[in-house]
Amino acid sequence: MPKKRKVKLRSDQRDKLLRIVRTGRRKAREILYAHTLLKSAQGWTDAQIAQAFDVSPDTVRRARLRFIRSGLKAALQEHPRPGAPRKLTTEQETALIALACSKPPEGHQRWTVRLLAEEAVKRGLVPGCTPETLRQLLKKTLSNPGNSKVGAGAKSP
Repeated sequence: MPKKRKVKLRSDQRDKLLRIVRTGRRKAREILYAHTLLKSAQGWTDAQIAQAFDVSPDTVRRARLRFIRSGLKAALQEHPRPGAPRKLTTEQETALIALACSKPPEGHQRWTVRLLAEEAVKRGLVPGCTPETLRQLLKKTLSNPGNSKVGAGAKSP
């Protein structure tokens, strides 16, 4: 088992961490990491810190290692998380919005998201698309009936 390295805080670092903890005007994670570093510097074990703040010992260990390797600023912040990849390209979104603004197919008074999804796949605009993806895309635009005089679902004179 590798030896645990101790956290040694300078007085200015300790003061900064105490300010973060006391004011509470930071992100919850930053406050948690500040508590973690302060307790670790006081000699608490990872298990004690984890139990006191209801986190896993790995969370405590990672915060301590970030401090040792990269300093205080890195220890208080995480790397940005990438999130889910985009489902549609900009060109596909533009084509879908244009389709939604076009005249609905014969026998239909207006486009529904299901009908739009089926037609988009049939026309080859997208390889596959769920109605929910289309709903979210159209919600970003001003395409709700009654909101404006133009756009998908606008009533024609």
